Amino acid sequence: MKILVAGATGVVGRRLVPLLVRAGHEVAGTTRRPERAKALADQKAKPVIVDMLDEAAVREAVTGERPDAIIHQLTDLSDEDFTANSRLRITGTRNLVDAAREVGTELMIAQSIAWLYEPGEEPAVESDPLDPKLPPYEGIIALEEAVAEMPRGVVLRYGALYGPGTWYAPDGAIAQRVRAGSLRPSSSWTSFVHVDDAASAALAALDWPSGPVNIVDDEPATTADWLPVYSAALGAPTPGEAGRHAAATGRPVSNAKALGLGWKPQVPSWRTGFADMHRSDHAGGRGRSSRS
Repeated sequence: MKILVAGATGVVGRRLVPLLVRAGHEVAGTTRRPERAKALADQKAKPVIVDMLDEAAVREAVTGERPDAIIHQLTDLSDEDFTANSRLRITGTRNLVDAAREVGTELMIAQSIAWLYEPGEEPAVESDPLDPKLPPYEGIIALEEAVAEMPRGVVLRYGALYGPGTWYAPDGAIAQRVRAGSLRPSSSWTSFVHVDDAASAALAALDWPSGPVNIVDDEPATTADWLPVYSAALGAPTPGEAGRHAAATGRPVSNAKALGLGWKPQVPSWRTGFADMHRSDHAGGRGRSSRS
């Protein structure tokens, strides 16, 4: 299959490209940074330099590749600029979907988030409504609705990404907050997923039907549960009471649908992932996803 990975040098994209190549696919990867082209070529992927906010440039890039499938892993979270990230989700996704439909691409797989569900007592499943009061809603609903226009559109609702190159890496933004003592245990829920498992889900989704799928590990946790374990992994003091996690969710998230589709996290719990964090932080990065 001929596959275009949008955001191929981001934290998930750079793990996904080698998986696709090893699976025998012909891979092209986008980046807006020319200096990252060599990294893609070294992974045996064709570099495509394009700014996803430029409608004409996106159309030209997609027309040039005419892929069978597009895997959308675009984010813009450098300097924690959530406004820029929302803009990319809205405008970048719109440009990508329009270009894909023009050339007859059948499948798009896109990165979304799993912490946007309305509050509830039971673990959230994909049919549960998203909460329009939460700040990411505008960008996420625009992304998911655009992808649904594809002949086959799969939305991967990732949990909080951790592992090398993420905000939870030892040199990442969340780690810095923990060392500064600005995070405290609370009853807020977080559902995590290791970045390697996020990438494996994107590969598996090439065979999945349309619709959203939660991609989270097997153990949703409150901040009171995970923060002491994470702090210990960093060698930071155990945090005191009060405060809240910056990316808190009011509800655990179920991965039952993904398991039913055949995906299984290789890191089934953040407990194991956090314990291995220092040993696995060999991929580099400053823990801040940036536009690729």
